[in-house]
Amino acid sequence: MLDNVVASSATPLQMWVVLALVAGSLVLYGWERISLEMTSMAIIAVLLLFFNIFPLNNADGDNILGPDTIMSGFANPALLTVLSLLVVGQALVLTGGVSYIAGLITEHGGKNASLAIFVGLFVVMLLSAFLNNTPVVVIFIPIIQALADRIQRSPSSLMIPLSFAAILGGMTTLIGSSTNLLVSSSLIELGMEPLEFFEFTVVGGVLALSGFVYVLLVAPRLLPALASMSSRLTKPDGSGKQFIAQITVGPASKMIGTKPVAGFFKNLPNVTIQMIVRREHADLPPFDEQMEIQPGDVLVVAATRKALTEALQKDPGLLHAEAAAVHEEPGNGNTETKSSQLLAEVMLPPGSRLIGFNLEQIGFRYQYKCLVLGIQRRSRMIRTQMTEIRLEAGDVLLVQGRSEDVEALRTIRDVVLLEWSTRALPRPFHARRAAFIFLGVIALAATGVVPIMISSFIGAGLMIASGALNMRQAARAIDRKIVLLVAAALALGTALQATGGASYVAEVLLSALHGAPAPVILSVFFLMVAGFTNVLSNNACAVLFTPIGIGMAQQLGVPPHVFAVAVVMAANCSFASPVGYQTNLLVMGPGHYRFVDFLKSGTPLILLLWIVFSLFAPWYYGLSF
Repeated sequence: MLDNVVASSATPLQMWVVLALVAGSLVLYGWERISLEMTSMAIIAVLLLFFNIFPLNNADGDNILGPDTIMSGFANPALLTVLSLLVVGQALVLTGGVSYIAGLITEHGGKNASLAIFVGLFVVMLLSAFLNNTPVVVIFIPIIQALADRIQRSPSSLMIPLSFAAILGGMTTLIGSSTNLLVSSSLIELGMEPLEFFEFTVVGGVLALSGFVYVLLVAPRLLPALASMSSRLTKPDGSGKQFIAQITVGPASKMIGTKPVAGFFKNLPNVTIQMIVRREHADLPPFDEQMEIQPGDVLVVAATRKALTEALQKDPGLLHAEAAAVHEEPGNGNTETKSSQLLAEVMLPPGSRLIGFNLEQIGFRYQYKCLVLGIQRRSRMIRTQMTEIRLEAGDVLLVQGRSEDVEALRTIRDVVLLEWSTRALPRPFHARRAAFIFLGVIALAATGVVPIMISSFIGAGLMIASGALNMRQAARAIDRKIVLLVAAALALGTALQATGGASYVAEVLLSALHGAPAPVILSVFFLMVAGFTNVLSNNACAVLFTPIGIGMAQQLGVPPHVFAVAVVMAANCSFASPVGYQTNLLVMGPGHYRFVDFLKSGTPLILLLWIVFSLFAPWYYGLSF
């Protein structure tokens, strides 16, 4: 597209505006106060407006950064390939193929849960080399939790390693990550040959295996043993085990008409009211002193069995639902007493129809017959105005309900029950044909019979035509964040190359290194991209740094694909931040992590991969000092 672009034809104003826009996008993507979609749309809008007022004309007088060029990212082959592969991967997930593999691990893990964890993480890494790693991680979260419970380890010691294993697997093949496809597409935009399917598998494999050893042996030791959301909600006191219970205010209850005093109700001594549910709306402490208890209100309370019994004896008008113990027994993924009530945690996966709505709009209590007691987002418990919070992907809900209602959540595609049972493993009819289609897509692309764009698009169509998934499910597999972010990043990358910004940045970096040999420059470049990918999206890093890396390679006289592979490897090093990669966000809730936990466990892994790459890649590609 830019073969005929002469960078020197751009004015300094145009170059510096694009560089400023790149810097601004880095800040906004990392800041997260403005949604990723809005930031991406704003970037595209500014580029369209600026180059309409200040066109960058070629020798024929045509604006080479006109609307057709800037908006071409929406039709970019790499983006269409990513979206097609998302549909193909979703079909494999929906037909139960990945779940069946996961079930075999737990079913045959036997008493050696440690070996099962090793096999599970290794399988995650292998699957992520060919599948979108987000649904793979979603499926394996409850499995790894169950295995951790079996060996009496905190799941928080294994959730981050699960995400890291998936990211490492994505480094090894062209379709392992959308990042890899975007780097390949950027090479085409720059008039170069794209990356082949297994072109960087050797380099990526060395890094992935090195990282896997760290993930398995070192990372769990750096992570804290964190409490579950249910035990955080109520803590046992000295008088015995505490329970969460629902108490319905009957028409003859003494509670009717009472108001809280300093946030407490004197009719319920030694009982902590966590929530008052009126129809679908939930009020949380501190309660408004003007609030009056009404018949039909549901009080969600935490107290010992003795305190609950005394409260019910004093006020027979209270209707007591069975309590669910907050105490967690080893080896059990949820909390349960001899009663039929359960406490369980469920997570919202990407693509859930519940995303964007609050609990009242969903009617969660009536639709799923479970009461939401708490919402956790990125390890923080959301309590204030809980029912007015719009849900996001990765949110973890603490729910209470009858055992059969909680068990029924397994069949709901919009939530993931964070507890695993091998008996919930169906073998659907379409699983085999979905697997054959997937293998066909891989074989056609790997052998070079057709480009990956064509094989993935045909594969997506065949998945729908074969009944592996329907059009609605295919549409839900497509993430609008990826579409807008990739389109904006491609537009910025094109403008960066056309205005000479990429060459300018490459020259500045090379001059700062004072003529260092190519292996040193390659090493520094890898570390720089790896740093940025933890505050940016990995996709944005791939598109923005590929032209800069190619510019550096050309000035050094090094094969451009060497620096392109460096971008692939480094842009996938999203280990030190939960915002750098979607799987990190997904495990943040189930693992109850803080930001610092990713920093502590991810930074050493980045440094390890940087050292391994710096030593292995120059030797593998024949770069001399």
